Amino acid sequence: MTDKETKPKKTPKRAEKAAAATKYVKVTLVRSLIGYPRVQWETAKGLGLRKLNSHAVLKETPETLGMVHKIIHVLKVETVEKP
Repeated sequence: MTDKETKPKKTPKRAEKAAAATKYVKVTLVRSLIGYPRVQWETAKGLGLRKLNSHAVLKETPETLGMVHKIIHVLKVETVEKP
């Protein structure tokens, strides 16, 4: 056996800090998407929203925030600590 196999692996401190600093966003569909372009329907579907007053708790990433910004006029957005 080599030394690499016997030593326990350490988790980097940066990964622990990143996991602790993860923010979440709760988005709720409050207006109907009838009459809006198909792209906006698909964006809501991608966020996990299907019906009125349905909600999803998502990680606050640039991708998610971009999708939220695209259909902000039909959403209610809240910041939450953990899902």
